[in-house]
Amino acid sequence: MDPKVEQFMAMIKAKNPAQPEFHQAVHEVAESLIPFIEENPKYKHAKILERMTEPERIIIFRVPWINDKGGVEINRGFRVEMNSAIGPYKGGLRFHPTVNLGILKFLAFEQVLKNSLTTLPMGGGKGGSDFDPKGKSDNEVMRFCQSFMTELQRHIGPDTDVPAGDIGVGGREIGYMFGQYKRIRNEFTGVLTGKALEWGGSLIRPEATGYGAVYFAQEMLNTKGDSLEGKTVAVSGSGNVAQFTTQKVNELGGKVVTLSDSGGFIHDPNGIDDEKLAWVMDLKNIRRGRISEYAQKYSCEYYEGKRPWGIPCDVAFPSATENEVNKEDAEVLVKNGCKVISEGANMPSTPDAIEIYQNNKLLYGPGKAANAGGVAVSGLEMTQNSMRLPWSREEVDQRLQTIMKNIHASCVEFGTESGGYINYVNGANIGGFVKIANAMLAQGVV
Repeated sequence: MDPKVEQFMAMIKAKNPAQPEFHQAVHEVAESLIPFIEENPKYKHAKILERMTEPERIIIFRVPWINDKGGVEINRGFRVEMNSAIGPYKGGLRFHPTVNLGILKFLAFEQVLKNSLTTLPMGGGKGGSDFDPKGKSDNEVMRFCQSFMTELQRHIGPDTDVPAGDIGVGGREIGYMFGQYKRIRNEFTGVLTGKALEWGGSLIRPEATGYGAVYFAQEMLNTKGDSLEGKTVAVSGSGNVAQFTTQKVNELGGKVVTLSDSGGFIHDPNGIDDEKLAWVMDLKNIRRGRISEYAQKYSCEYYEGKRPWGIPCDVAFPSATENEVNKEDAEVLVKNGCKVISEGANMPSTPDAIEIYQNNKLLYGPGKAANAGGVAVSGLEMTQNSMRLPWSREEVDQRLQTIMKNIHASCVEFGTESGGYINYVNGANIGGFVKIANAMLAQGVV
């Protein structure tokens, strides 16, 4: 390890103990940025990276609510407001039992750079709760969301902090929280994104993260004169991102052969076509069932407790959760002929896995670049809310494609190495950093 990176990480770990996900995210960025900062001393003297790794504000609060049996439940709520140099804080809310401060700081830090890459005026933040919506009734989810927003509302606003959804927070949860915000504040504003179309949402917002990851993969393939046409594709997850990744891959002529959930994965060598995908959407979004049911329905293999990275593929979209691809998985992907990794999830590859990708010169799109489509369309939703004008599906999709092309171009500009290999990790980190750093310099020591 570079001694300067080692010294910087020792400081981060001392100030942020017991937060391994945050350490991992910062380390990956520091490896790219510290050599760049050494060559650009204005950023070093102003301690921009040190300031970027310290949240501007963290809010932690109690969330009491009543379950259907009349019992009192207590959860913990969080909002990490990381950086507002280029716009209001922007980033999702995650409701999941694994939520803790370290995970949200990692996500908020990644969000800062990701939002910068979109070219839209958005800062970075993240929040959520250790509440688990699974197995809860609609009324229980509503009571929790109302209690959560009763506290959160005093810290957010359309020009301050605009949360969105994330794992465990879909249209239902956004609706309940928006209703409570409107009730308390007596105002109808674009304070949340991911809203329903009838009350301020944007077309293709649900599709955006998956579509964006596919558009980014297509851009990477274009650098080799190739495309997704005819490619065999492995996708992990079976939620929103995985579903719309599959849909867009199908549209562009590829064949998705895997989907997964926390129980295991299915392998359908015939491909998950649009008819099968519609069945998966009903299974996951309406019936809230398990992906194992797909194997029974369509007579294919189900691998309990496993991840899909052992299945031969040309392109892989890790679209489930952080650190789902480890060194051994990466080695198998390379061995089986995978040439492209486009991350639909946040930090789904371990540092060892990323090293394998890069040593083998794979086209590797890290999450902060490849999955920026979701927050990009959230930014477009904010614009539509400010204008009080909706845009057509075609207009939003065209803007999304343009944004993903611009992100790719920024990665190429800052990440192309002397031998011609595009290091998308360096490209994304440096490209995102420069815009924020220049804004922070201009605004003084704040």
